[in-house]
Amino acid sequence: MKLRTTAIVLLALLSACRSRGDIVEGQGIYAIRSACPQVAIPAATGDITLFDPVGRTDAASIDVAATITNLRATCQDDGAHIISTASFDVVATRRDAGVARQVVLPYFNVAMQGGNAVVAKRIGQVAVSFPAGSQRGQTSSQATVRVLRSAATLPDDVKRQLSRRRKAGDPDAAIDPMSDPAIRDAVAKATFEQLIGFQLTQAQLQYNATR
Repeated sequence: MKLRTTAIVLLALLSACRSRGDIVEGQGIYAIRSACPQVAIPAATGDITLFDPVGRTDAASIDVAATITNLRATCQDDGAHIISTASFDVVATRRDAGVARQVVLPYFNVAMQGGNAVVAKRIGQVAVSFPAGSQRGQTSSQATVRVLRSAATLPDDVKRQLSRRRKAGDPDAAIDPMSDPAIRDAVAKATFEQLIGFQLTQAQLQYNATR
């Protein structure tokens, strides 16, 4: 599943006085790794199109088209769990600006580990209301995932490898610790994502991918 996400920052648990991108003489570039899940919309799942009559896919048959937008997240730590709550808007347009109408659309909320393992999935519904005489409707919703803090925490030996000071001239100063498969796998295992998107049929997914 191709994701609209950026590469994950890999250094962990650095001093709070450092900020992302700081360059410190003799020590390289500092970056901060968060235990909070990254929030994203998987490619081709942020839009849904309903047709009338069903079975047609030409532009004149589009009944309702909706998009997930303004995705943002808050993250809390209750000690045992990392709790990520994603909020998002759904903006929709309809073909006919007639009587008031409500359309219910399904969406998924997925917790993914390591970029490829789905550890939890829930299907929700969001209702978009169109006022009488209006072609546009909008609503907001939110979804939550809970991740065990222990699962999202790097082992101590991995933290040491990632954050230890390296000096010019050291034999391994230029070696990226992420080139070690064990380090790379540990970071991936402790990395979670919260994915939000429309729960599409195979035909709807194909339409999004090829339009």
